[in-house]
Amino acid sequence: MKLFPSTIHFTGLNTPVRAEASVRDLIVEGEIPSDIQGAFFRAVPDPAHPPMFEDDVALSADGMVAKFMFENGNVDYDIRYVETARYQAEKKARKALFGKYRNPFTDDPSVKGVDRTVSNTTPIWHAGRLFMTKEDGRAYEINPHTLETLGSWDYHGALKSQTMTAHARIDPDTGEMFFFGYEAGGLCSREISYCIADKEGNLVSEQWFEAPYVSAMHDFVITEKYAIFPLFPTTADLDRLKAGGAHWAHQQDLESWVAVMPRYGKVEDIRWFKGRQGVSCFHLINAFDEGDLIHMDLCLSDTNAFPFMREAGGIHCNQSEIGGGLIRWTVDMSKDGDDIVETPLGPPGDMPRLRDRDQGRPYDSAWYLSMNPEGGPPLPGGPVGVAFNALLRIEPKTRRLDMMPLGFGMGLNEPVHIPAKDPAHEGWLMMVVDRQVEDNVFESELWIVDAGNVSAGAVARVLLPLPMKAQVHGWWVSAAQLAQAKHGE
Repeated sequence: MKLFPSTIHFTGLNTPVRAEASVRDLIVEGEIPSDIQGAFFRAVPDPAHPPMFEDDVALSADGMVAKFMFENGNVDYDIRYVETARYQAEKKARKALFGKYRNPFTDDPSVKGVDRTVSNTTPIWHAGRLFMTKEDGRAYEINPHTLETLGSWDYHGALKSQTMTAHARIDPDTGEMFFFGYEAGGLCSREISYCIADKEGNLVSEQWFEAPYVSAMHDFVITEKYAIFPLFPTTADLDRLKAGGAHWAHQQDLESWVAVMPRYGKVEDIRWFKGRQGVSCFHLINAFDEGDLIHMDLCLSDTNAFPFMREAGGIHCNQSEIGGGLIRWTVDMSKDGDDIVETPLGPPGDMPRLRDRDQGRPYDSAWYLSMNPEGGPPLPGGPVGVAFNALLRIEPKTRRLDMMPLGFGMGLNEPVHIPAKDPAHEGWLMMVVDRQVEDNVFESELWIVDAGNVSAGAVARVLLPLPMKAQVHGWWVSAAQLAQAKHGE
C-alpha cells in the first residue's frame, strides 16, 4: 500500500507518528514530587511504513521505545525505533515486507526466515538491563541511556524458547525474574517454556510443558509458592495460517484453564483447573497464597476484547456489549478436582498496576483503567480500538473504590507506579493523558497523580509538544537502578 488505511488501527490515537525525537526541558505545570527521580519507559507501536494489507492491525506496528527522564524537577523526552531485524529489513527496502499479523505465510519471499517480532509491547527492566518485548519472539536489549538497540536477547545462548512473554514477574525479595513463552517450539506449537532468571540476570531454569491448545497466553502470575499459567480460548491454527488467515480466533464454546505448579518445582507437578467457557483475560493484577488457597485477580471479560480476534472466530458484537469485571479466581490445593471459585471484586477495566513490593503477596490496593459513565464516547484508538477514560484505585479486601474520571474527549494510557520515600505514603502514578482538540487531532500531557488519592487528579502535568501515539505498557526505572545499568555487557 502507498498510504495508511483509514481504519481504526491507523486513525484516532492510532494515527502513525513515525518520528524519532529528543526534547529537553519539557514545560511542567505544578510541582513534580521529589520522590520522582528516574525514567518512565513506554512501549509505543508505530508503523514505519504503510502495511501490505488493508486489514492490518495496530498490534503489528513497529516498536518504539520512549523515555521520560526525571532529574530534580526537570523532564527530558526521547523516542526511538527498536531496530529489530524486521525493522532493519523494511528500512532498507523503504516499504513493508511482512504481511498479516503473526502470519509468516503472507510475507514477501525476500524476508523468509527473518525474525518477525516488532518488540512493541512492554519495556522490562531486570538486573541492570532494559528489554523491549513482544510475546511472538525474544526480547531486544536497549541501552537505557541512549535508547540504542543492542540486539536480540537470548541470555548469552542459554534461552531455548523461541518466545518470551511481555509480562514477566519480578519477586520483590529475591530479585528473581519469572517469565514464560508460549509457542516456545515454533509457530502454533503447544509448548510453553517456564523460565527463571536470578537477581544477577542469569538464566538458571527453563522447563517446557504442553498446553491443551495454542492459547493467546498474554500474562501469568506468581505467588510465594507457585507459578500460575492461565489459558483462555483464543486459539491459533497452522492450517488457517497457511491459508492466509488470522493467527488468532476466539472460540466461545471452549473452556479456559489454569495450570498451577510449585514455582521452584517441576512441570511434572502441574495441576490443571478448569474455568468458564469463552471468557478472556489479557492482564492479571496479582496472585497470592492464603494457606492452601491460591487467589488470582483477573481483568476478565465474557469474550475477547479485540474485535479482530472475535470476528475471526465468528463472534460479532460491539465493545460496549462485552460484560466482565475485576474477578478473583480461587483454587484450593488441598482438595482434589479442578474447580475454580469465582468472586467479583470490581467493575470492568484493564491495564492494572500493582506496587512492585506487593508482587505475589497479599495486597491492600491496586489501580486499573476503566470507563467513566459520564465521560461521553471514548476516544478512538489504542490496542482494542477505544481508550479508557477513568482511573480506579481498588482495595480488594473491602471492595472500596476511588475514581479519577476524565471528561469528554479525553483518554488514559496505562499508569506506572513510583514508590515514595515515606513508607506511609502510597506513592505516585504516572500516565499519558490524551485530549481530542479537532477531528483526528490530539494533544497529550504526562500526569502525576497521588496513588492514594486518585480522585484529587494530577498534582503535576508535563506538557508534551509532540503527538503521543497510544502506548501498550510502560515501566518505571529509578535513578539508582539506571546508575547500575550494564549497557549491553
